Amino acid sequence: MTQVRCEVKGVFVATGKTTTVPLVVLSDGSNRMLPIFIGIWEAISINIAKNREVSPRPFTHDLFLDLCGKFSITFRFLQIDSLEDGVYYAQLVLSRDQHEEYLDCRPSDGIALALRSDIPIFVDEAVLAAAGQSQENFPAMVDLTTFMQK
Repeated sequence: MTQVRCEVKGVFVATGKTTTVPLVVLSDGSNRMLPIFIGIWEAISINIAKNREVSPRPFTHDLFLDLCGKFSITFRFLQIDSLEDGVYYAQLVLSRDQHEEYLDCRPSDGIALALRSDIPIFVDEAVLAAAGQSQENFPAMVDLTTFMQK
């Protein structure tokens, strides 16, 4: 399993004739990008973290980070390691007292936490090979911030 480090390129809303769907786009630094369709609240949380905004009240992701910090749990990295029937699977890797633990999570939650805790995001090469695409193949999209201002 080769893991490829990726960055969050952005949070968008795919717009079609009848629907609008939020998505986060990861990039491995090449022309290959990985679109992951997510819920609106996860999109907002990821966008807040990506833009380093501070909300007046903590989001669930902020609460989880604070709780882990109180118990000396360190966030190590996020790995998106499989894609099955159109569903991505991820694991958040945590450590405490030199003991590493893998926690199953949705990629959207993992990305929101990774951005807040400034840890790397890795995607399995097989997932990128199966679902990575060039931006020309993406649906029509608008940046989430722009979409929310309309």
